Amino acid sequence: MAAHGTPPPMSSHRCGPLTGVANVPGDKSISHRALILGALSVGETTISGLLEGDDVLDTAKAMRALGAEVTRSENGLWSVHGVGVGGFAEPDSVIDCGNSGTGVRLIMGAVATTPIAVTFTGDTSLNGRPMGRVTTPLEAFGARSCGRSEGRLPLTMIGAEDAIPADYTLPVASAQVKSAVLLAGLNAPGQTVVREAVATRDHTERMLKLFGADLTVTDEEDGSRTITLTGQPELVPQHIIVPRDPSSAAFPVCAALITEGSDVLVPGIGLNPTRAGLFETLRDMGADLTYENEREEGGEPVADLRARHSPTMKGIEVPADRAASMIDEYPILSVVASFATGSTTMPGVHELRVKESDRIDAMAKGLRLNGVTVEEGEDWFSVEGLGPSAVPGGATVRTHLDHRIAMSFLILGMASQKPVKIDDSGPIATSFPIFDPLMRELGARFEASR
Repeated sequence: MAAHGTPPPMSSHRCGPLTGVANVPGDKSISHRALILGALSVGETTISGLLEGDDVLDTAKAMRALGAEVTRSENGLWSVHGVGVGGFAEPDSVIDCGNSGTGVRLIMGAVATTPIAVTFTGDTSLNGRPMGRVTTPLEAFGARSCGRSEGRLPLTMIGAEDAIPADYTLPVASAQVKSAVLLAGLNAPGQTVVREAVATRDHTERMLKLFGADLTVTDEEDGSRTITLTGQPELVPQHIIVPRDPSSAAFPVCAALITEGSDVLVPGIGLNPTRAGLFETLRDMGADLTYENEREEGGEPVADLRARHSPTMKGIEVPADRAASMIDEYPILSVVASFATGSTTMPGVHELRVKESDRIDAMAKGLRLNGVTVEEGEDWFSVEGLGPSAVPGGATVRTHLDHRIAMSFLILGMASQKPVKIDDSGPIATSFPIFDPLMRELGARFEASR
């Protein structure tokens, strides 16, 4: 059921070995960007493998509202007839981005340098998240915005009449903010420059180049990165093949690692270096996780992942500079850490405080309720592992309308001693609409309840 409804709670019970093939959906980050850049191109872009979760479908609706023609054929192929850079039309009504922080922030960037007024809203969770970290850099282009306190939605953005290029240094690592600035730079004359101290996921840069934008990336010796974009190109429509989402793959992979006797293959997963931090970390912990059939599709590295039960995993300190490449995966990593031996410390993760929920707080509270010791600070937390099969479980956890919190605690229940219940399974549909049937087919025991 969609996150906009009132879905039932769900409980997860200890299960036997997980086996089989997990065909997870397309990458959410790439799906958002394919729709938006398709809408900013001149001509027809086609997209196969698009994630058809609520978040991405809300972005598709937004592109239609801004004047692009977006359709889906019976065989699942999506078509976007774009309006060109600077061609967005003022929408007739408010744009509802549902639960999607990525969608709303990227779309804000895309409209910031077009002289139209656009009002954005979302669900309760999205409307509670501050947008100032995006609206502030967009003001450098000449855009204006007016929202509730701390820049929260509903918010109206008025695009720049005469946009000017920006030179912006990211104060914190954020692919969403970087991407919003680059999308704004598309309709600004001259060169827009984005500087980041730590390289974040680079799907936007890769896809801009694919669509024909003049963009250069300079990697500095200190690990920082400078991206330079020349504005006002004519983007060329493409056929985009969306790799399967590594953030979604994390759930069946991690479930297999902690569930006795499991052997699961997850094919066609995008392994962009700016997204693969979780899998690198799991290997550092001693996980039996291998890459098979490594290849490249649509400009992105791809492989099949095989995950087997790994009872000898040990806690580690995750390198802080790895955070940007796995920021969405810390909730499920903290579940795996609960079944490892020793402490797993996760520094440099302040951005988790401003995701769909405060994910550090949500995971810490939920894990403690299920018998796991967790310590936390403003930008770090640590989990004291109890070893394989030793997590007590037995609690009901609040998900705070956060899909990754919901899925993470369902995975916890699959290997804990007592069932784990979540208060709301609905948000899962925003990113992983087939999570329930896919996990059940592998051997999970989930039960809807009231």
